[in-house]
Amino acid sequence: MKSSCILSAALALLLALPFTGCSARVKQYKVEVVKEYTHDTGAYTQGLFFHGGRFYESTGQFGESSFREVDLQTGKVLSKMDFQRKYFAEGSVMLDGQLFILTWLNKVAFVYDAKTLEYKQTYSYPREGWGLTTDGKSLIASDGSARLYFLTPEFKQERFVDVKMDGRPVRNLNELEYIDGKVWANIYTTDMIVIINPADGQVEASIDCTGLLPRTLRSPSTDVLNGIARDPDTGKIYLTGKYWPRLYEVRLVPAK
Repeated sequence: MKSSCILSAALALLLALPFTGCSARVKQYKVEVVKEYTHDTGAYTQGLFFHGGRFYESTGQFGESSFREVDLQTGKVLSKMDFQRKYFAEGSVMLDGQLFILTWLNKVAFVYDAKTLEYKQTYSYPREGWGLTTDGKSLIASDGSARLYFLTPEFKQERFVDVKMDGRPVRNLNELEYIDGKVWANIYTTDMIVIINPADGQVEASIDCTGLLPRTLRSPSTDVLNGIARDPDTGKIYLTGKYWPRLYEVRLVPAK
């Protein structure tokens, strides 16, 4: 089960292998913490984004799934929309006045009015829902594979790209964020983010986030890195994880 799987050390290493080698074509970065904020440890973070100067988060788990507006400075939940227990919410994004939210295994996607959060429509969705973002025209979705799907607001597929780095597929693409013409994707169960060219699926850079959340702040319930958001008004980038007690403003620095 995605929410509770425990990978062996060998499997975790296997998943990370594609991102450990040096490449002349792939830039390598690490993150430097600029500022840290309180994050709700009850939030199993699935989607994270800014829109219209507000900060939003979708959370998962059966019986815990929600969509909420959060005060960045305090971590306080300003408003919250809960889902029925049978739904496991995933990635979320706003586009053209509408809020779109995927579900993991339910094979449906929900659409709401972006201002009022009034329910508008449910669409059938043919695959697992993981991450969701937008380039301002299309929805861009991941399903845990090495593929990114470009969709209309009616969830009709326009095209897809297979994500590769040095010719090898990059699987477990999860939480997504569209930043400066590129797709940033967290690699599920790792501390790695890749920066993808949406035209051809090629990974142009990797970001090592190892150690972002210190061991001293971890608890038995602390889960993996998952949550990428860029504030378009400031250009600042924020990262967090599932059940993490902190949200971090970060900047990229070249890896040595």
